[in-house]
Amino acid sequence: MNTSDSLVTHRGGCHCRRVRFEVDAPAQLEVLDCNCSICRMSGFLHLIVPAARFRLVAGADELSEYAFNTGAARHLFCRHCGIKSFYVPRSHPDGFDVNARCLDDGTVTGMTIAAFDDNNREAATAAIAHLSVAPPAT
Repeated sequence: MNTSDSLVTHRGGCHCRRVRFEVDAPAQLEVLDCNCSICRMSGFLHLIVPAARFRLVAGADELSEYAFNTGAARHLFCRHCGIKSFYVPRSHPDGFDVNARCLDDGTVTGMTIAAFDDNNREAATAAIAHLSVAPPAT
């Protein structure tokens, strides 16, 4: 993200709308499409933001947690509809990783999607160095 880009408040949540959040990010998003097993299977598009730019506005008590691999990432999903609209990534434990596909219509003007090859993490991280997004962490 260019530091001159102004931030807008995007709203989003899970399918049943019990879990709702707000995230401050540019209207034109830069996101990552990771090919690790969980991201590939769930279709997660990564928008990683600092914790100060994320607000859970409803549904904290509706969330369940899933951990695998290192157990460091906090994969949070709605216990009713099963959607993981955001999580706390291993790579940014003081931030949030929002699924751009879970944002409501109306505030996103466009999306630049960069592929992230988790099978070759070092090269993939170098390839996205020009973007403002950090590598996803499973």
